[in-house]
Amino acid sequence: MYLKPLYNEKELQRRLADNDSIAFESLYRHYEEPLNLFLIRYVKVPELAEDLSQEIFSKIWENRGSMGEVNSFSAFLYTIARNHTLNFLNRVSKINAAKAIMIQRLSGPVFLADDKLVGDQYKIWLQKILDQMSPQMRKTFQLVRQEQKSYDEVAAILGISRNTVKKHMTRSVAIVKEKLANELDIQLSIFLILINAY
Repeated sequence: MYLKPLYNEKELQRRLADNDSIAFESLYRHYEEPLNLFLIRYVKVPELAEDLSQEIFSKIWENRGSMGEVNSFSAFLYTIARNHTLNFLNRVSKINAAKAIMIQRLSGPVFLADDKLVGDQYKIWLQKILDQMSPQMRKTFQLVRQEQKSYDEVAAILGISRNTVKKHMTRSVAIVKEKLANELDIQLSIFLILINAY
């Protein structure tokens, strides 16, 4: 579902290029729902679509300096969204294929013991990262990622808005992803599969 551009979209893009977070928030609010609906067509899971949407908007914020040169923000957004989602699905399909091969070939008790040890080590590593976050961000991450709660459920549990839950998740996932890239050199999606397996 594509959405008509805002009447002042070019001005918002220019302000975004100048680090204006209010302009970014205006664009985010305008495109958030239609982008999620667009992503659901690919991934079929609303929570996953929301996570991908956050990653896409994070990319836009990180590359905000070039937004003034973009002809159509809407076309730009949906092109990034499609490419990002297809890359994600491609990675997931490779991971699932690798997991299937591992399960088929390495299902003996020695492998399972080793695999659990690796999973436990990842959990310890993740807890160290979580301990560095603010209490509310940490709790939000734990409820969403480890207890599989929806954003609405987490908002009700913590007494915060759904938008605040999204912001905490965007920041916490970015922190974990950065630590993974710097310290472990593995993809976030692989890591999340491992920690959710136990």
